[in-house]
Amino acid sequence: MEQNQLDRETFSCLICLDLLKDPVTTSCGHSYCMNCIETHWDGESWIHWNGENWMRIYSCPQCRQRFIPRPVLKKNIMLAALLEQLKMTWLQAAPGDHCYAGHKDVACDVCTGRKLKAIKSCLFCLASFCEKHLQPHHDSATFKKHKLVEPSKNLQENICSKHDEVMIMFCFNNRKYICLTCFMDEHKGHITVSAATEETERQTELEERRGNIQQRIQDREEDVKLLQQEVEAINLSADKTVEDSEKIFTELIRLLQKRSSEVKQQIRSQQETEVSRIKDVQEKLEQEITELKRKDAELEQLSHTEDHNQFLLNCPSLLLSESSINIRPLRHFEDVTAAVSELREKLQDVLRDSWTNISTVLLSEPEPKRGNRKVTLMDQRQSYSSHPDRFTGCWQVLSKESLTGRCYWEMERSGFQGRIAVTYKNISRAGWRNECGLGFNDKSWALFCSQNCFGFGHNNIWTPISGPVSSRVGVYLDHRAGILSFYSVSETRTLLQRVQTRFTEPLLAGVWVGWTGGSAESVMLSY
Repeated sequence: MEQNQLDRETFSCLICLDLLKDPVTTSCGHSYCMNCIETHWDGESWIHWNGENWMRIYSCPQCRQRFIPRPVLKKNIMLAALLEQLKMTWLQAAPGDHCYAGHKDVACDVCTGRKLKAIKSCLFCLASFCEKHLQPHHDSATFKKHKLVEPSKNLQENICSKHDEVMIMFCFNNRKYICLTCFMDEHKGHITVSAATEETERQTELEERRGNIQQRIQDREEDVKLLQQEVEAINLSADKTVEDSEKIFTELIRLLQKRSSEVKQQIRSQQETEVSRIKDVQEKLEQEITELKRKDAELEQLSHTEDHNQFLLNCPSLLLSESSINIRPLRHFEDVTAAVSELREKLQDVLRDSWTNISTVLLSEPEPKRGNRKVTLMDQRQSYSSHPDRFTGCWQVLSKESLTGRCYWEMERSGFQGRIAVTYKNISRAGWRNECGLGFNDKSWALFCSQNCFGFGHNNIWTPISGPVSSRVGVYLDHRAGILSFYSVSETRTLLQRVQTRFTEPLLAGVWVGWTGGSAESVMLSY
């Protein structure tokens, strides 16, 4: 038994923990059911930026080895054949054990000794049968009218507790199943049908409800997919924005470093020029001082000469010439420091204002636009001047603002009938019904509302909608994704109709009021 269990674990899928079905083997050597690993990769992958492109990465659930691109897997024929042989071996090792009834199974009522599992129960016989003992119900005409159902332990619930007979009728008056004696006695004159008819009717209702539930599941799954796409789009947008922002800030830093280097270079160059000029002036001044000292010595010597003729002869040669050296004011660089400080303050102001704008974009949520627009159908003619956007034959109006992004609004209606819609702006304003009526042409999509039902119309094709009737209707539009949804709004929102299409132009919100005194009011409009 331990060896058998070991074999099963060895040949089990690590995802579903059951025996491998259509086994496939990844390049890392691990095996999975084909459907399990494909489903796993559909939901378990991530996006990576390699410096040039975005790439989706897949991995082995066991060893986490990564695969780029997604591997194309094929059935491991040899492993599949080996599994089939092992299954036969396991079945032969315990013949018939899987057919015996356990404490949770319905046992055959005919078997003696160790009972086999029942595969059907008979509502007429009020007994359950294994495959062997059920055979007479298939072979003999005697059992032709017997009702076979899935195995049940509660067959006694089909017996009338008062008359100990099979309940084969359903009474609408008392909403209960009854036997034939009940039908002839206390239920005489009541509205009744056969239990089979009622079961068929209930089954039809059940299928309709299942259909509605499955539709809602499908709608929610599509919503989940759209949200997942939105998450991926947000992640891509955030990653790209981070990358772009880093590039921009890096460029700013490089620009500042370049300007800093240029200022430093200019200061050093000016420093060298000024120092060189000063040294030239200094050298000339020193030469002039030396010459003046020489002249001074000659004059001193001449002043002690007693020979008057010699004195007069040498005096003119000792006259001083005017100095041509121009000493300009010395230049310093404190003004540069002040200019750089002023630049720093200006940059700080710009960065502070820009950061405030960036923070506002990142952290603030858009304020919903709230409206309070009311439309009422009057029994008296109103005096309005003609306008090309006004409808001439239909009691309907459109919004001024175009709808191009994602938005949601709710309309509170009163009166017997109305239509809530979206439409292209170029819908005809003249004529009646098919030309300009909301929902009667290919330019508009409308939800028809009455006191007890809903209907959806587009291009003059109208479909009745089942759902809780409410005076408030919600409309959700994602123009880019081509999604239009209508909701019945009370304490909760119930989806009535969901449209998936491709909108080629901006849309306008529209409303038609079909009853004098009726009105529709936009109670909320958010983007």
